[in-house]
Amino acid sequence: MQIQRLGIHDSVSAVFPPERLREELSDLDLAVPVVGDDELGDCDAVVTFGYSDAFLDADLQWIHSIQAGYDRFPLDAFEKRGVALTNSTGIHDTSVGEFAVGLMLSFARRLHTYVRAQADREWSRPAWDTPFTLDGERLCVVGLGTLGQGIAERADALGMEVVGVRRSGTPTPHTEEVYTPDELHEAVADARFVALAVPLTDETTGLVGADELSAMREDAYLLNVARGPVVAQEELVGALRDGDIAGAGLDVFEEEPLPEESPLWDFEEVLVTPHHAAAERDYYRHIAGLVRENAERAASGTELTNRVV
Repeated sequence: MQIQRLGIHDSVSAVFPPERLREELSDLDLAVPVVGDDELGDCDAVVTFGYSDAFLDADLQWIHSIQAGYDRFPLDAFEKRGVALTNSTGIHDTSVGEFAVGLMLSFARRLHTYVRAQADREWSRPAWDTPFTLDGERLCVVGLGTLGQGIAERADALGMEVVGVRRSGTPTPHTEEVYTPDELHEAVADARFVALAVPLTDETTGLVGADELSAMREDAYLLNVARGPVVAQEELVGALRDGDIAGAGLDVFEEEPLPEESPLWDFEEVLVTPHHAAAERDYYRHIAGLVRENAERAASGTELTNRVV
């Protein structure tokens, strides 16, 4: 693979200024311009946040997604045309792990209610028996890849009882027990928190619906830092309205941005965040490390890291 011009697609501006990534990659022995769809023609490769049909019109050899998920990309078309796709898995354990723990701490220590009271200039306290500590509470992490293990490690450090769900059922660090997907209902039944950290695939689309929500405790919270379609959103709304679960921390949704008319905005025990769990100020540096490594691998003819197709 001969890469002479590596474009940074302007879609990465959704996460960080593309110029920061360009500067971080200035040591590479190739051109690294910021490009839009109409400037892809001279590029051999591109780093991107989103997918554009212009990628298939350009003669690209390699596309790198700054996200771990790759469900937006037409894998069959890339494979047919010989376009290599790599993703950014392996770098989100700290940021997403801290984010998930932040959601749990907010619900347990009632931080979200205090923030809302402050906005109304209200000196308001919850009922004496409403706040609780995470220490000793049970967390079920569904999906124990990089994201899931990042969550499990940090929850374990806070004294939580951590179990997980993994396709292989193989034990992982920081989990006391690991279930297989066919044991999902059993896995979530005793958990105060259920955190979703699976990739979006045919198997995980709609993974959590009415039956799974009914299997959870009435005082349980669902956390989704995976992909929106992993949860049947209308069924989640129904479970929240009926009190089948206590609440939810949601960073991803079936439709993004979340429409203004969505009832999820209105639940007191739902935290809505704008698909930004992985974001942090050094994110572009982590991406640069992956891109730099793969640019060097492409030049030497070795296999690309995190290759999807």
